Amino acid sequence: MRFVLLLAFFVMIPSFVHAQTLLNQRMTVQVSDGRLYGSLLLPKTDAPLPVALLIAGSGPTDRNGNNPLGHNDSLKRLAQALAKRGIASLRYDKRGVGQSQAVAPDESQLTVDDYVDDAVAWSRLLQADPRFSAVVLIGHSEGALIASLAEPAVKPAALISVAGSGRPIGTLLQAQLQGRLPPSLLATASYLINELNAGRTHQQVPDSLQVLFRSSVQPYLISLFQQDPADAFANTRAPALIVQGTHDIQVSREDAQALKRARADAELAMINGMGHVLRITPQERKRQTSTYNQPELPIANELPERITQLLQMHSILPPSS
Repeated sequence: MRFVLLLAFFVMIPSFVHAQTLLNQRMTVQVSDGRLYGSLLLPKTDAPLPVALLIAGSGPTDRNGNNPLGHNDSLKRLAQALAKRGIASLRYDKRGVGQSQAVAPDESQLTVDDYVDDAVAWSRLLQADPRFSAVVLIGHSEGALIASLAEPAVKPAALISVAGSGRPIGTLLQAQLQGRLPPSLLATASYLINELNAGRTHQQVPDSLQVLFRSSVQPYLISLFQQDPADAFANTRAPALIVQGTHDIQVSREDAQALKRARADAELAMINGMGHVLRITPQERKRQTSTYNQPELPIANELPERITQLLQMHSILPPSS
């Protein structure tokens, strides 16, 4: 009997190892101005799986969630956590970023519509792939707005907003700058935001505000400021989840509650202690910003858990995953 049990144990090992194998595959998609590049993380299985399209936040943020101001691998870590739960994911370099830089070498030509069209293109590529049973849109920060705007065209199985604004981005930016700029610069920044809201560009920008309001990025900001994230979210129909960290220093609980008011049927998950880059973090701003450059930190475990629960609730993911 002992021999039979041992034999059964060794027979089971290959299937267990097979189920835990992850395939990391390079992916490309053709868009209007060239090709975008991304990474597919796929749990190895013969059965079709749900796949999440991970949409990065603002600025030159790459497929892993990194930009010149912070290397934290937030989206890469999220992809890995989802794969452990039986959810494939595709994360990609936005046009003008990383391997996709050639698609938009001049940032003055960028608009929100470009990013929405790119998300739709990736989604349709995934929807046509027989390896996947369903496509889920997951947007982080500004990417949550892009996901909401893409949702009517994509008609995904689910929509997930992670640290997404619930108010126009110009209003959010003004709130973020409060207490971080001296009064004179704050007044100039507020003036520029109001001008961009009105559709007017300005060539003269103080050096200390160039990173936010350089002339080449102003056309994009004009297109961005015209959007209302709560209205965009209200116009979606897929089963939805709003995720917000209580220690987020960029987006507030009030933003999540505004999205919830826009869609009362959406699930709302407030994750205690989670900051903007998806880690459990101290609440104090100075201590928290260090997590923006600590890719070794694990992401908040509750984040992939709540995503998994939503997908299981709507039969997008089997309960055993």
